[in-house]
Amino acid sequence: MNVFHTSNTVVSAPDVLHSRHYLDFGPGFYVTPVKMQAVNYAQRFTKWGDDAYLNTYEMAMPDTTRFRYKSFDAYDEEWLDYVAACRLGLPVEQFDVIEGGITDDKVFNTVDLYFAHIITKDEALRRLVAVRPNRQICFLTQAAIDTCLTYLRTDKLK
Repeated sequence: MNVFHTSNTVVSAPDVLHSRHYLDFGPGFYVTPVKMQAVNYAQRFTKWGDDAYLNTYEMAMPDTTRFRYKSFDAYDEEWLDYVAACRLGLPVEQFDVIEGGITDDKVFNTVDLYFAHIITKDEALRRLVAVRPNRQICFLTQAAIDTCLTYLRTDKLK
């Protein structure tokens, strides 16, 4: 399966070292199987006058006998608790690869209100249950990246 990563640079050799902290699934290398999701993310670079590149990789599913793999299939309590802990920098169960919903614009407002204690967890879950998750895959270890991702190409976006 092809997966995509948008950046302001070509990323032919992805790694976990250049990640920011406090992301949905913690620091790692994030890709998505949804090309339009990656292209839309490029606006974060282009609106500030920076270049944007769509990096494409072939992804092999992780061998679960070798790598710890977690899939969140919905915006549910388990997903919300994990994302909340990661975004706050709290300890979480460790995985090599995590797949699940992204905290995009449709979801961020609800999650932000929950983090600010303006709405309860129950209210956040009621709001999130109707949202179909956009997918992201986070590689948290270099071994998983090296084994599962093969760089294919980079296209400069306009």
